[in-house]
Amino acid sequence: MPELLVDDADGVRTLTLNRPESFNSFTIALKERFLEVLEDTSADDSVRAVVVTGAGRAFCAGQDLKEHIALLEAGDPAPLHTVERHYNPMVRAIVGMPKPVVAAVNGTAAGAGASLAYACDLRVAAAGAKFLMAFANVGLTADSGASWTLPRLIGHGRAMEMMLLAQPVGAEEALRVGMVNRVVPDGEALTAALELAARLAAGPTTAYAKIKEAMAFSGELAAALDVEARTQAEAGATADHREAVAAFVAKRAPRFTGR
Repeated sequence: MPELLVDDADGVRTLTLNRPESFNSFTIALKERFLEVLEDTSADDSVRAVVVTGAGRAFCAGQDLKEHIALLEAGDPAPLHTVERHYNPMVRAIVGMPKPVVAAVNGTAAGAGASLAYACDLRVAAAGAKFLMAFANVGLTADSGASWTLPRLIGHGRAMEMMLLAQPVGAEEALRVGMVNRVVPDGEALTAALELAARLAAGPTTAYAKIKEAMAFSGELAAALDVEARTQAEAGATADHREAVAAFVAKRAPRFTGR
């Protein structure tokens, strides 16, 4: 079964993260395939708008921690470089996509999964959707552009609260603070996002591309991504991070030491 589904209809390309049994968490294979398709989509003139969603009950749970800890325990350095090799290019591809990108947040969006939604231009959330910035819970810092996108959506103070306390934000609260653009009944997020994308696909897409370029330039995304890559690699090398992911897999509370 492919981990990413790609569907084209009437100028709209729908990308569905398809690991429902793992809440659509990102493995290396999924990250590489997703990035490849994003780059192809950006260059494909027949695609005029994009929808990103998840299969099953979740939008995306972020990094697949089971794969992550297995690589760490094997001494593989790949996890410490995934921000610069995978997540940063994914965010650049979405923010720099010369066409509108709509997130259909059908369920929980956590960590890099939430960051993926923030990087999109518009967000439609199901009523039962939740957003969770869980990086601190596993001894890590923000990545996937969240240090740049989230404060721009909801302000520095609210974003800092989400980062430090790692408490979920429900769809209605997300709408109230500006994290999402629309909330629809459960089961209708994709339909609503497709309707919105169809409207955008029929619009002046060159102008949309220039709007996106101007909006991104004003905030120095590139500098933010560089800082995220450095700080995440530093956080990923800590004993606290290893303890946190080990505790996650073992289903126990982590014991942090600040090292």
